[in-house]
Amino acid sequence: MKIVVDLNRCQGYAQCAFLAPEVFELHGEEALLYTPQAPEDQRDRVRRAVAACPVQAILVEEEAESDAR
Repeated sequence: MKIVVDLNRCQGYAQCAFLAPEVFELHGEEALLYTPQAPEDQRDRVRRAVAACPVQAILVEEEAESDAR
């Protein structure tokens, strides 16, 4: 899962940091730090963080699972 945050749109509400603290971190008053590649065990938390963002600043790209044939 690839994560991209539109930092121009982000208003620092920090809902993402509350819901997925291992991926998103509010640094100071408004600066958001995040891990662009979400660990496997954090995907559900990231999806909840995306849904909770009041300004829809977080975009995720699901990676296709490869067929091992």
